Amino acid sequence: MKTDSQLQQDVIAELKWEPSVTAPGIGVEVKDGIVTLAGEVSSYAEKLNAEGATQRVCGVKALATELKVKLAGSGKRSDGDIAKSVENVLEWTTWVPDNAIKVLVENGWVTLSGNVDWQYQKQSATDSVRFLSGVTGVSDQIAIKPKLSVSAVKSDIEAALKRSAVADAKKISVNINGSNVTLTGKVHSWNERETATMSAWGTPGVRSVIDEMTLEY
Repeated sequence: MKTDSQLQQDVIAELKWEPSVTAPGIGVEVKDGIVTLAGEVSSYAEKLNAEGATQRVCGVKALATELKVKLAGSGKRSDGDIAKSVENVLEWTTWVPDNAIKVLVENGWVTLSGNVDWQYQKQSATDSVRFLSGVTGVSDQIAIKPKLSVSAVKSDIEAALKRSAVADAKKISVNINGSNVTLTGKVHSWNERETATMSAWGTPGVRSVIDEMTLEY
């Protein structure tokens, strides 16, 4: 088990190694395996990449982000310009249904709302706008319209976990409350955790997934 000091050094090294993270002043604090990132980055994309690089480091139990996006002069755009770009990219995104997503932009922060049938459509919409120039953040308020009966959801998720070859699928418990899914149990890596969560989201009719799984190294 790594000490907090060792984990801090590993996270700093990973941030320096990640080529998409160029901000030199990202502060890293670690307490009981929980990492906090603080400072300023030049784009929302860089913020996401810094978070992703941190989560790759073995031993990170949780991540708190206090990073602020401070756009450089060339990266600043008007809200109207950003909104137009968002609408254009959504129109060109194959998996996003036409006219399904509403767009609101305020001070560079993009809020997406509307209704789709599947989680992959919701994810595709948010992923397509996160890396646009001028965007300082994205709020995903897109709802998923259920198509199947809730009674079938639990068995679908359990079967998906087995198909995804999660190492300890039997240790992951699936609980259903309406169209909301809660996952509990223990996993051994962020990859296992993400696989289990995405398997749950892959079931039609699921509106939200609550991840209460714990990492056990």
